[in-house]
Amino acid sequence: MKETTLKQIAETLGISITTVSKALKNYSDVSPKTKQAVLELANSLQYTPNSFAVNLRTKESKTIGLIIPEVVHHFFSNVINGIIAEAEKNGYLVIILQSNESLELEKKQVELLINKRVDGIIVSLSNESNHDEHLKDILRRGIPFVQFDKISKLIPSSKVIINDQKAAFDAVEHLIFKGCKKIVHIRGPVNPQNAIDRFIGYKRALEKYNIPFDSSLVYTCKNVTFEEGKEFAQQIATTQPEVDGLFVITDLVAVGVLAYFNEAQIKVPQQIKVIGFSNWFMSQVITPKLSTVDQPSYEMGVASFNLLLQEMNCKKDMVKFEPQTIELTTQIIERESTF
Repeated sequence: MKETTLKQIAETLGISITTVSKALKNYSDVSPKTKQAVLELANSLQYTPNSFAVNLRTKESKTIGLIIPEVVHHFFSNVINGIIAEAEKNGYLVIILQSNESLELEKKQVELLINKRVDGIIVSLSNESNHDEHLKDILRRGIPFVQFDKISKLIPSSKVIINDQKAAFDAVEHLIFKGCKKIVHIRGPVNPQNAIDRFIGYKRALEKYNIPFDSSLVYTCKNVTFEEGKEFAQQIATTQPEVDGLFVITDLVAVGVLAYFNEAQIKVPQQIKVIGFSNWFMSQVITPKLSTVDQPSYEMGVASFNLLLQEMNCKKDMVKFEPQTIELTTQIIERESTF
């Protein structure tokens, strides 16, 4: 079945293509009778606008690109929900790509989105991202661009972040206030900025409360997994039984820690206290329930899209846009693992 065109509708009704187009767009200079006739015929012929032609005229694709490290992670799935909700309200579709924490894949995905002529791009960087040329290419081409969560401070784009240093400081301070004196930090890979900042926050809390920093109490994740949490927990229990507190880079790893402690019958929080990061839903269902830093993921998605929308509108109106940084607040959620 051939696609219905404006020309067919116009010829059937004996009016111009321009009048048909105006009627479908509800222009005031077209009579109600003509509008009704056009709409009824368009519906009966199952007419749909040619979005490609519209995009050529408006120079908009009404699509944005989103690149995230992983889709299944609770934090990122909530961010996606926030972005999609706001995009739908504003008539945009979202192309979602997963970098799998790979720099090379991330670079290919940026190139793909550029070639697809998306109206804007939102990115949370992979753990391997230590090369910014593909991000600079977005800026060179004048494509509206927002970074969130895992960012490069060297790229002058808009950003939606939390204060990872302060959030980590608060988490470690919480353990100290609960009486912990020998605190392990299971950190993320050495590259992502948020992992660096959380490590700095950990060290600053120790310094404030006159607890000497001990590098042997820092364990570094390679892939930030449940399995690494279990493995590190076993190492800590075996080699450093005097440890009485753990600050863990993210809840997924912290749940692995708690799973090992449960298997080894190490009592939490009586023998050792554990706090995670992100407020993943699993933190509320594991035993004991995990204390954590609440990271406002849905709100981060909403803010990221709305920042991008501001920049896209400025570009459309040929108005200069100054990159902005939005910092969302975090809070400690105290549960059974630190009571």
